[in-house]
Amino acid sequence: MTVPLDGIPLADHAAVYAALDAAGFTDVWSSEVNGADAFTPLALAAAWQPRLRLGTAITPVFTRGPGLLAMSAAALADAAPGRFALGIGASSPVVVGNWNAVPFDEPFRRTRDVLRFLRAALSGETVDGEFDTFAVRRFTLDRKPAVPPPLLLAALRPGMLRLAGAEADGVILNWLAADDVPRALAEVGERRSGFDVVARIFVCPTEDAAHARALGRRLITSYLTVPAYAAFHRWLGREEVLGPMWRAWAAGDRRGAGAAVPDEVVDALVLHGSPEHCREQVLRYADAGIDVPVLALLPTPGSAGGGAAALGELVTRLGGGERR
Repeated sequence: MTVPLDGIPLADHAAVYAALDAAGFTDVWSSEVNGADAFTPLALAAAWQPRLRLGTAITPVFTRGPGLLAMSAAALADAAPGRFALGIGASSPVVVGNWNAVPFDEPFRRTRDVLRFLRAALSGETVDGEFDTFAVRRFTLDRKPAVPPPLLLAALRPGMLRLAGAEADGVILNWLAADDVPRALAEVGERRSGFDVVARIFVCPTEDAAHARALGRRLITSYLTVPAYAAFHRWLGREEVLGPMWRAWAAGDRRGAGAAVPDEVVDALVLHGSPEHCREQVLRYADAGIDVPVLALLPTPGSAGGGAAALGELVTRLGGGERR
């Protein structure tokens, strides 16, 4: 499950993590956009639920210096030895440039360089030298983690997917349908033992299809108009079905852009229906090659103020009630 859950303070997430563990969820994965940072929700989970595995999906490679990113990862790996995976990625020009005042330059090379730096630093090596996009002088972690975390790479298109397959311990996919998974994995190449394929999957567990599709259209027009995601879906073959949305968006017609997204695209990218039906759809991702399907829970009609009991029932139905 993606954490933290919207509408619930971090201080109240002990009950959330307990409900997820009891419902059969094995992992909690954070994100980092403009809400909670990637590490704090996982640090709380490490303390409150020692069985849960933890992962970041993702921590941007631009918004922290290489040394600070290594220290944050090492601290969480120290708090949860053997249970933490560090997912990194380029993020986007909005998050990096507009919100964090860092130039979004050469994202592929920066991501590759940070991946290589972290591999050395988290193994306890002293890193001293030039990378293509930055230089580090004599950095050594004072608290090397006993179990260095696996390093996963967020990837959309062939270049980054191939880098993940060649140098990372796993790949993180996002905003794709179950039927898209084989194409992405073909670029990753032959997977080594222990290589994890993670995918974030948007889930709106309601049988109110109109609500789910309206929410899905807002998300799709927000995300898939970002150049990297637009290029990703062109590569996946959605030029014809999403072209009208992209043209309306470029013309400044936000309402028209949303209306131009076909139902079948929404239904493929934002799962909805009863919790049991959503779980069946998530299992299609597993059948396609996803090792760790990470649900991103979207609000349902009347979900606000449902309380801990309602949350527990929902995650039990989504999770299937047993740890797998």
